[in-house]
Amino acid sequence: MQFFNIILLTILLIFTASCTTPQKVPIQTKVKKIVKVKSKPKILSLEKSLQNIGAKVGDPIFMRIFKEEKLLEIWVKVGEGYKLCKTYPVCAYSGELGPKLKQGDKQSPEGFYTITKKQLKPNSKYHLALNLGFPNQYDKYQKRTGSYLMIHGKCSSTGCYAMQNRQIEEIYNMAKNALENGQSSFEVHIFPFKMTAHNMAQHTTDKWYPFWVNLKLGYDIFERYNVIPIVKASEDKYKFFMKKNKG
Repeated sequence: MQFFNIILLTILLIFTASCTTPQKVPIQTKVKKIVKVKSKPKILSLEKSLQNIGAKVGDPIFMRIFKEEKLLEIWVKVGEGYKLCKTYPVCAYSGELGPKLKQGDKQSPEGFYTITKKQLKPNSKYHLALNLGFPNQYDKYQKRTGSYLMIHGKCSSTGCYAMQNRQIEEIYNMAKNALENGQSSFEVHIFPFKMTAHNMAQHTTDKWYPFWVNLKLGYDIFERYNVIPIVKASEDKYKFFMKKNKG
């Protein structure tokens, strides 16, 4: 009897095992992560940049340089105002934020400068160059010394604003053509940084803050009215006057 019961139990276990549905083991699948690659901003040619603002080579120009951001802007006169044509990265400048004080301090200048045709240097050892005309009248009042402060090529600076050669070629040709096409001179305004309220607030304890407050007056006139101010110098500050855009 006991043997019969063992056989019966064995048959029952076999039957139960055969009727049980095996559980499916979930298969882990790899989820591919999609990474979006940011495309680099397209750099427009000078010709395309001019076309976009309705300007041409030979039209009157205006330049601004921002040290901290390492940017050089070329603005072109279109109608009664100026439009930003192209922005170039400054390859190198020397020194810190603040004006140039004396010959040999390897400091790049800040302030308001004027370039005429005689200040173009096609035979510069730095490929091509534009002499900023430092010291200007304000610099002289402040007894600041130095010479041959340029915007030039070869990306090497001991007080100048240096560009890559391809970029200085465009900048130089824009300047040369504007001056040969009737513009007697053009202005180059050089700032320590873009003089927004936020940026100014970051430098209130800097020793050059009072000087920068004065520079900001000229910066604001162009920003607000799209007019290049007339700049005069006294012994202690720049003075600014409004004028109509005449190129």
